Amino acid sequence: MRIISKIFRWALKSMGLLLAMVILAGLVFRLFAPVPQPPGELIDVGGFSLHINAIGAQNDKPTLLIESGAGAPSEYYYWLGEMLKDSMRVVRYDRAGIGYSDLSDASRDPETIAGELHTLLEKAGESPPYILAGHSYGGHYIRVFTALYPDEVAGLVFIDAPHPNSSERLNMPPEPKFLKALYKVGAITGDLGVLGLGDRVLGPILRAPGLPEEVTNRYFDYTLNGKYLWGYLEEEKGYPELVEKARLINDFGSRPVRVFAGTNLNEKALLKMGLNPEEIRTERRKMQEEIAGLSTNGQAFFLEGGHITIFSLKENAAIICKEILKLLVEL
Repeated sequence: MRIISKIFRWALKSMGLLLAMVILAGLVFRLFAPVPQPPGELIDVGGFSLHINAIGAQNDKPTLLIESGAGAPSEYYYWLGEMLKDSMRVVRYDRAGIGYSDLSDASRDPETIAGELHTLLEKAGESPPYILAGHSYGGHYIRVFTALYPDEVAGLVFIDAPHPNSSERLNMPPEPKFLKALYKVGAITGDLGVLGLGDRVLGPILRAPGLPEEVTNRYFDYTLNGKYLWGYLEEEKGYPELVEKARLINDFGSRPVRVFAGTNLNEKALLKMGLNPEEIRTERRKMQEEIAGLSTNGQAFFLEGGHITIFSLKENAAIICKEILKLLVEL
């Protein structure tokens, strides 16, 4: 028994020493890590700064404004900006806490977030009309922005954006509760520098397929501290209200709406959850067509891609950009 006890105490001490060394290495890494150099600008919108990256000449045509998905940095939408910048103004930005943007103490309700974006655009010297493009939950956010500032929105583009009733209609199980705890642990290790150090060793956690190395290398900036995950957790608190608001904003009149949805599904994961992939695919298609039907000038397009690769792969981004340029001619 004494031998077992000694081995146990030795193992605990070894684990404690290893943990202390990892934390020390993380703190040293954070102390000496290079200062991030974000593309674009950081603009104060009232006590904190939001990151905005605008490319393409300002002119009398509508500006494409891209609203990111949940926790997605604006750099994910690189190809959309690069392919359109010679034809129109393209604005990407990061919501509070995400990407290069500062955390905010303000509520993360959808009206506040829309108001922060509106202030950012004004202070950055951008002017309407806008074509709003929302990826994933960004599709909900552009509904709210349109309801608050209807005279500034010329058209809407939904990129694999969920239907407000998708959880109920697809009968998807709730997100595991342990995920939130995992994000908090990640945020704490980020503040200690451990997450950033691990990111350098293992490669960028937030890597998106199909983007140039010069873009993915900037993802290392997001894990220098825990800000990114703290920002995501704060924004997540407002998601139920966001979905409810989006559900009520369901008539865009004759304002043009273009919907792009990926057809690729993780069939193995769906089967493990007891769901039929073909039924899910059929219902998803129906819901995307319903989003297009919120306007008398709506169209839906279905691309071979997943939730991210629908725009991060250059060939898919080219299809989306082609349709956006057609929409620009209409306006």
